[in-house]
Amino acid sequence: MLPCLARRLALIAWLTGSALLVTVAGCRCQHRRPRLGPVPPDLSGGTPASAPGTGALAPSAPLAARELTWDYPATAAGPMRVVVSVPERAAEGERFPILVLLHGMGEAVKGPALGARGFIDDYWMPRAIDRLRHPPLGGEDFLGRVTDARLAAVNAALGRVPYRGLVVVCPYTPTSLRGSDAGEAAVPYAAFLVDEVLPRVRRETPALGHAAATGIDGVSLGGRGALLVGLARPAAFGVVAGLQPAFDPREIGPLVPRVRAAVAAHPGLRLRLTTSREDYYLESTRLLASALGAAGVDVPLIVLEGDHSYDFNRGPGVLEVLLFHDRALRGEPAP
Repeated sequence: MLPCLARRLALIAWLTGSALLVTVAGCRCQHRRPRLGPVPPDLSGGTPASAPGTGALAPSAPLAARELTWDYPATAAGPMRVVVSVPERAAEGERFPILVLLHGMGEAVKGPALGARGFIDDYWMPRAIDRLRHPPLGGEDFLGRVTDARLAAVNAALGRVPYRGLVVVCPYTPTSLRGSDAGEAAVPYAAFLVDEVLPRVRRETPALGHAAATGIDGVSLGGRGALLVGLARPAAFGVVAGLQPAFDPREIGPLVPRVRAAVAAHPGLRLRLTTSREDYYLESTRLLASALGAAGVDVPLIVLEGDHSYDFNRGPGVLEVLLFHDRALRGEPAP
């Protein structure tokens, strides 16, 4: 026997094939209607859900860092490989300065495939980026090659303005950049970097597109190469720097007028030389800075702790290079 009038009428409607709209006040069978549960999430990829209790859109996850590898089997400077480190981004539209970073002789003799990874694999650049993004730094991050005063200055700078990141371009550095004809050898290499690599970086990565936000630096052979490339194509860069640049004192004299001419033609060009107390290029770097100063060219000379070694490259070398260009290529003072 059906428990209520509503159910009786529903049965009659079903048996007769008629459509009945039944409303019965106080019908006790209403408690058997299915209850509505929570609205299921929209899995269609439509409008993002709002943050709980705010009515605002929930923040999107940051875009992960990535690495690109480009091979150039034949260039005017020889076979080339370029490895590009793209930083993590908070949003799709975020853009970064470009730093072209040249490795040293130890990696040049390995050839393009391994050499181009010098800063990434041999000099521990990913570790340095992570530590700069998560200060404070300690003496162990510099592998013991830092004074208390310098460490305090670096941490204070990171406390004021966090490390924001760079698109770091790591091309193979050819051995042709050493020797007495290095100035000539730098011309086709500079053309490859400026005319082929940099436009591609700007097309395929979140890089800023103007020269003022583009720098070049390197260590040892790479420091020498960075200065020679910068002199060959000064209009392409806002900052030209060298870390422990491998110059012979006899090369300083001819180098000075070239630097002076580049700066005169491009007054906004920013220069920097960095060495260390036990670097065997310390005296030639000091001589270059002194000769440029006497010629009216302002070139800061930074002398860090350490020798000319992998430990220097993995500690103060890579940390100082990244931090300096993170500031300089945004038009800010370096710590």
